[in-house]
Amino acid sequence: MTDLASSSSSGKHQVEVRDSATAGPDGSGPGGSHRTLEVEGDAPPPVYRTYKRRWFGLIQLILLNIIVSWDWLSYASVANTAATFYSTTPITINWLSTAFMFAFVFAAPFTLYALHKSGPRLSIIVASVLILLGNWIRYGGTRAKTPNFGVTMLGQILIGIAQPFVLTVPTQYSELWFSPRGRVTATAITSLANPFGGALGQLISPLFVNVPSDIPDMILYIAIISSVATIPSFFIPAKPPTPVSPSSNHTFAPIRQQIRILLRQPAFWQVFWPFTVFVGFFNSFSSLLTQILTPYGFSETEGGIAGALLIVVGLVAAAIISPIVDRSKRFVLLIKILAPVIAISYLVFIWAPPSRNVAAPYVVCAVIGAASFSLLPVALEWLAGATWPVGPEVGSVLIWAGGQALGGIFVIISGALQDNGGNPAGNLQKALIFQAVVALAVVPVPLSIGIIGGKVRNRRNEVDKGTTGSINSAMEGTTV
Repeated sequence: MTDLASSSSSGKHQVEVRDSATAGPDGSGPGGSHRTLEVEGDAPPPVYRTYKRRWFGLIQLILLNIIVSWDWLSYASVANTAATFYSTTPITINWLSTAFMFAFVFAAPFTLYALHKSGPRLSIIVASVLILLGNWIRYGGTRAKTPNFGVTMLGQILIGIAQPFVLTVPTQYSELWFSPRGRVTATAITSLANPFGGALGQLISPLFVNVPSDIPDMILYIAIISSVATIPSFFIPAKPPTPVSPSSNHTFAPIRQQIRILLRQPAFWQVFWPFTVFVGFFNSFSSLLTQILTPYGFSETEGGIAGALLIVVGLVAAAIISPIVDRSKRFVLLIKILAPVIAISYLVFIWAPPSRNVAAPYVVCAVIGAASFSLLPVALEWLAGATWPVGPEVGSVLIWAGGQALGGIFVIISGALQDNGGNPAGNLQKALIFQAVVALAVVPVPLSIGIIGGKVRNRRNEVDKGTTGSINSAMEGTTV
């Protein structure tokens, strides 16, 4: 818990904040720290502390992100079998992933409005209702007399609309409920739960499906699990009884003003372009991985394992790196290291499927996952701090929407680049080359942070540390 002491003079309060969970009586000791924040006015200063109930909402946000991503990729690793079940082609099955991503873009403005007006709780409840409806509609499509792909697509789109209502919440939730020393980790856990759900989809779907007639049972099992996971959403608290930090106590401007501020900041664009491109490629790569590998003799199960490695290794890497960044605050350094690693890994992967050695795609997928997942929460939290006093949900919604839009576009482009007359037939080598070229082209953008546009201040961190003297001084340099 954070303790606070204060003194006042000339209408201003000097607020001393210390972390009593780790500090001694005088604020010293392992992890103990003092910081002073000057607050204008005669009102007594607020007491900042965190609450144990924050973990209930965090766990529910994790569950929903797992479920919504599992739903997204439930068909990806069994695309060939699903195509037989619906009497269509794997390219048509890909539209289940593509439509899911475009649905995110459609829902993004509504998500932003819900987060700005009512905070995380309303957004989470909306997502839960849509997930519940979407899953059972998908199941209905599989149980029609003749499997109905259109009904399945409708359910998939509803789940896709649900995704932004949980995927863009972590930065706002962590600012609302967690102290500055735990925000990167909280954002990492909730954001990375989403791709973990994708890993479950990649791994478990092939276990459920051996023949086309197994598809309805797979969707039924997923619908039951999804239904159970949505129930706690209706019981999470809306916000903590008192603010957990100075920055979480800030009242944000109207959305339009915040967007105008955001779009004028070079820091936003220096994260927007690499983030959206890398998220877009990660989404399309995850959706098509089995189809990338199977022309070279790999099985659907091996494709599912490659997809799972992509995600599981990434989760482990992020679990190690996020707490370190939480304490060191070396956001920019990590961004500049990881962006080139991701791009180079996509370049190397061009030669992995033709090797016909399963170790090659496994290893490269692991590297892509480790770098991508480590970058994700770091970029989100750095953007929230660098663009403050813009609300964290504004930047989060915009860059996630951009990533989902590009993901859908990349899937379509990759399908168009499929070489049905090549050796082997149906290979996606041209798509892999396209992926590597674009990923490498965007690398100079994050490397320009601190060079183009000048040094970037983490205004939110300044306010929480009390290094600016007052909240108003931390907002200098921003214009509406």
